[in-house]
Amino acid sequence: MDLGDAIWSAIALVFLIEGLLPLISPAGWRRMFMQLIHLRDGQIRFFALLSIAVGVLMLWLG
Repeated sequence: MDLGDAIWSAIALVFLIEGLLPLISPAGWRRMFMQLIHLRDGQIRFFALLSIAVGVLMLWLG
């Protein structure tokens, strides 16, 4: 598998995982987004940074 195939596979997995929650629990997905609206920008940036750090760590360990 070359780099291009790996990137497309990673993007496909993101779409797959992102689509699971609204498919399984649309009401829970909607509730989660309603809660996100009430977060401050700094809180959203913190969770985004945390998500990036976990992703980088997983790539580094894998």
